[in-house]
Amino acid sequence: MATTVLPPAPPDAERRVKDATVLLCVYALMLCVLPAKLVLRGIPLDLAPTMLFGLGIGVIWFCAQQVDTLGAAKGRNIVRTALFCYAVTQLLTYGAATYSGLPADELKATDRTLITLVSVIAVGLAAVDGLRTRQGVERVLRYMVVGAAFMSFVGILQSRLGYDLTDLLTLPGLRSVSTEETILERSMFRRPSGTAGHPIEYGVMCAFTVPLALYFAFRANRRKEPRQWVWWLCFVVISGGIMFSLSRSAILGAAVAGLVLFYSWSWRVRVRMAVAAGVFLVVMRILVPGLVGTLIALFSNFGQDNSIKGRLVDYAPTSLRIERYPWLGHGVGTNLPLKYGWLDNQYLMTLLDNGIVGLVALVAVFLSGVYAALRVRSLTDDPELRDLAMTLVACLAVPTVAAITFDMLAYAMITGLVFLTVGACGALLRHQRDPAVPARDEGSSVRIET
Repeated sequence: MATTVLPPAPPDAERRVKDATVLLCVYALMLCVLPAKLVLRGIPLDLAPTMLFGLGIGVIWFCAQQVDTLGAAKGRNIVRTALFCYAVTQLLTYGAATYSGLPADELKATDRTLITLVSVIAVGLAAVDGLRTRQGVERVLRYMVVGAAFMSFVGILQSRLGYDLTDLLTLPGLRSVSTEETILERSMFRRPSGTAGHPIEYGVMCAFTVPLALYFAFRANRRKEPRQWVWWLCFVVISGGIMFSLSRSAILGAAVAGLVLFYSWSWRVRVRMAVAAGVFLVVMRILVPGLVGTLIALFSNFGQDNSIKGRLVDYAPTSLRIERYPWLGHGVGTNLPLKYGWLDNQYLMTLLDNGIVGLVALVAVFLSGVYAALRVRSLTDDPELRDLAMTLVACLAVPTVAAITFDMLAYAMITGLVFLTVGACGALLRHQRDPAVPARDEGSSVRIET
């Protein structure tokens, strides 16, 4: 049996590992709290501050990969590989599109989209290699829940009171690029956007984070934490956001996430949650008359809905454009809605913009996160970690399904959180397979027997 002796960990290795956690926590909060309509002032492209921050995280990740003293993980990881492959497809498509020539408006759009995607991919890679402990992963996820609860609360104010708190969140150096109203209408209700770019993104964001809120609420309850009410409050507020969004994509995503969690729960928890869901719907129906009926009508009148008919009409001309560039697509972000029409299907949009190669790579990113979480669940007997892994699967099920009815990658907030979560899944798998963290004894060496 051979023995490998690794060099002593640097004195501040633990602190440096935690630095990645802090950066990603700040990134998650920025995504949720800063209104999506705000971009940097004085720059030709409409770049959100979170894009620039994500690129900065990417630079730090790249530098950390060049040395062995900053605590960053290295080596193979299925999520890492999937993110690299997806990045390569974006560069291939960008090169092919710009080489063949694009109109000025499409060239500007593809530049901005490429920067956005590079930013979120960099964040995903930083999460895979920078979150070295389970505690670090959970800390980032907690900040995601808190940020989503704030976003949902802003949306509830917009829906119930017509008050837009985002008008007070404009910071120096930023400008607004939104030409749409923050609060839209559906039936007799206001459809809020919160700090998101659209009511659909707002609803999908709530559906995406509600399993995490429930996980932390359950865990706080089991541990008898004194402030467990905070997590239950976040869960209720985010759940309310799903209802007020009046979005089919959000309801479908939440339903799929619920089915995933239902499968993993014991029968006792299933019964309790079914009763709680029924009570929640009754309370919502009493407090907001007509809301539940409007949500039901979204699906019962599916065949007569004009928005659904409009989406189906757009599919025919889109298929003709896909046939012209089947493998690498026409160019990421070049399907301008005002020029070619809206296309509320991310898979079809990716096939159009990024080709078959890009679509396969995007699906691989989703599946890599799901696989990593399921693999973690199979490798551990820790009930809390098994619950966390299944919660992450439920979270990733939301964008996987919602992308059928929602052009997800056109919205930076949900895209950023999805890639961050995929990276967190990869980090959990890396930690589960190699749980070693930098040694506390600065002068000791680490011995690994093989």
